[in-house]
Amino acid sequence: MSTTWNPTAYLAFADHRGRPFHDLLARIGADAPRRVVDLGCGPGNLTTLLAARWPGTSVEALDSSAEMVEAARGRGINARRADVAEWMPGPDTDVVISNAVLQWVPSHRELLPRWVAALPAGAELAMQVPGNFGAPSHVLVRNLAAEQGLELRGDETVAEPADYAALLSATGAEADVWETTYLHRLTGPDPVLEWISSTALRPVRDALDPDAYSAFRAELAPRLRAAYPAQADGTTWFPFRRIFAVARVPLDSWG
Repeated sequence: MSTTWNPTAYLAFADHRGRPFHDLLARIGADAPRRVVDLGCGPGNLTTLLAARWPGTSVEALDSSAEMVEAARGRGINARRADVAEWMPGPDTDVVISNAVLQWVPSHRELLPRWVAALPAGAELAMQVPGNFGAPSHVLVRNLAAEQGLELRGDETVAEPADYAALLSATGAEADVWETTYLHRLTGPDPVLEWISSTALRPVRDALDPDAYSAFRAELAPRLRAAYPAQADGTTWFPFRRIFAVARVPLDSWG
């Protein structure tokens, strides 16, 4: 199934979507990395933080979406289109960061140890993925899609924190793994529907023609409103679980 990204729609909740990136970046301890790679840079609004954190460092950005790469380049970022599943770190790659990307890569559990093994001593691999595939926002979408013959990703899309800890520790790296559930304050009509429109609904949008997709959204909207009711002041509180991991290659490691 071919898929497309809309940078403008994705940035509609930039503050909320950016917070996990800040939390992940804060756990990276590198002082002066030679090369920093942003795997799945999106529109590049967060990649700019890497250059600010490490001035003078070579920052490389990759994304599978031509639209996202174009948007990132518009911010002056050295971005190129590439498939994360086919990428491997170079010998001078000291930091790899992947923010809300690997859930789209079915083989990422096999890729993580391969990347760690290829990194130089002292390098760090940092990742964050959403851990809400069992939440109503995703279950309701899957159920409605199944009624129309569409099969979407399920709970198996990402691993649990303990599984990532075991996977990364087995490589010999020091693993720092945690999870956070953010409680996002959303406002406006059907805010949860709008939130998932640029992410969880993307495969549905790409599989249906415009009329069918509009009908899908119209049928989904009341289900989401019931699952995430608005408060008296119009606020909708949306819990969003995220899973984080940082793997640090020992200084006396291979390489």
